[in-house]
Amino acid sequence: MAQVCDICGKKPQFGNNISHAHNVTRRRWNVNLQAVKALVNGAPKRIRVCTSCIKTGKISKA
Repeated sequence: MAQVCDICGKKPQFGNNISHAHNVTRRRWNVNLQAVKALVNGAPKRIRVCTSCIKTGKISKA
């Protein structure tokens, strides 16, 4: 399943792991997603939302 917030569309960010010997490999920072039962168009629905959207009150929990 994709690591994308259903409200704001936040996705993982990508960067590099750099070892002491300066070997470079790709890495990713995932979004902190939570499965939440929220009201969508007046009906309760289970959606995957990032914690920043939950904290700022962009959803109303069912």
